Amino acid sequence: MITYSLEQLTGLTQTHLTNIKVGQREFLIHKDIKAPLQGLIQDAQRNGFEFSIASSFRDYQRQATIWNNKFSGLRPILDSESNVLDSSILADIEKIHAIMRWSALPGASRHHWGCELDVYAHNCLPDNTSLQLEPWEYQTGHQTEFSSWLKETMSQYGFYLPYQQDLGGVAIEPWHISHGDTSQEMQKQLTPQDLQQIWQQYPFLGIGAVVENLDTLYTQYIINISPYQATE
Repeated sequence: MITYSLEQLTGLTQTHLTNIKVGQREFLIHKDIKAPLQGLIQDAQRNGFEFSIASSFRDYQRQATIWNNKFSGLRPILDSESNVLDSSILADIEKIHAIMRWSALPGASRHHWGCELDVYAHNCLPDNTSLQLEPWEYQTGHQTEFSSWLKETMSQYGFYLPYQQDLGGVAIEPWHISHGDTSQEMQKQLTPQDLQQIWQQYPFLGIGAVVENLDTLYTQYIINISPYQATE
């Protein structure tokens, strides 16, 4: 078992990360997933997919910016069907629940760990089309074939989909893959008390309502994921 620092768990340091080049871009990922990720990428290439990463490690400040922009109305808040909500009529706790369907709290994003990746096949993306990271793209749209291959193959390399089902917390994210063994260890070590400690140093918009409802939010969104089943 690896013991992680609070800074590593909450996106405040990069000491657990390394670089990987995918296509023409460099990404930061957890050191322990580099070899299995390279295996998955090579497998994708053999099957005709240009494996690409939309997002890997995301630090605390980046997550706080995403959160604050949504909470303040600078960026839209979406409902479960990806429709824009009128955030001006929502109470703080209603905004928090709506945001957490699609975006994590600063310090509580799995992307802080470096073992979580948003992925797609670049060669399946139509010309003059930007990736939206919306479920339809992977269920019936241009990423459907890649998504089917990913579901069948990724477990061979230790990856799985933590948001493959709607469990009443985070919405379905068929693009979000996690290295199961690594993420399990990191999730076990991140507690609500740890989060409150970090938030005292690095606050964000709506933090009062978050802390008041932390037990519910932690249970509904942070640890409420599809189970990982390791393959032999």
